[in-house]
Amino acid sequence: MGMSVTISAADENDAEQILKLQYLCFQSEAEAYGDYAIAPLTQSLEALRAEMAAGCVLVARLGEEVVGSVRGAVDTDGTARIDRLCVHPRLQRHGLGGRLLAGIEARLAAERQAKRYHLVTGHRSEGNLRLYRKYGYTPVSTERDRKVTLTAMTKDAEGTAPAAFTASA
Repeated sequence: MGMSVTISAADENDAEQILKLQYLCFQSEAEAYGDYAIAPLTQSLEALRAEMAAGCVLVARLGEEVVGSVRGAVDTDGTARIDRLCVHPRLQRHGLGGRLLAGIEARLAAERQAKRYHLVTGHRSEGNLRLYRKYGYTPVSTERDRKVTLTAMTKDAEGTAPAAFTASA
């Protein structure tokens, strides 16, 4: 029997693996939009560590390997900004992205009193848009960032089901 994927809070020792995974996962987005200077591909390790210290970061692990990650932070009005959801290409389309999304929502609601969730994705990123709609997000606006048109999506935190952070797949 193979190993199962677990989801848990990231720690500072995960930063390098998260950054490498992020770089791998966002290559396809950069290619699709013809822009290899998008933020996930230019973020420094120091900037990632600062985000980890200030916000909430979850990782999905297969054994010792980080195979998925998501982060979020709640601003003063209670809006949780969810960012950089990524799953290793070899494990995509198996529900791991949804588990990470549900996990970060539950964590931000429980620990940081999130009232609503906000995220953005490329307007042509059909897989991302499909996932976010499945989890109750609705498009609210678009914005231009360099060469990419981003779709902003939101949902209320009410009714967010608690997630087990160490549950296995």
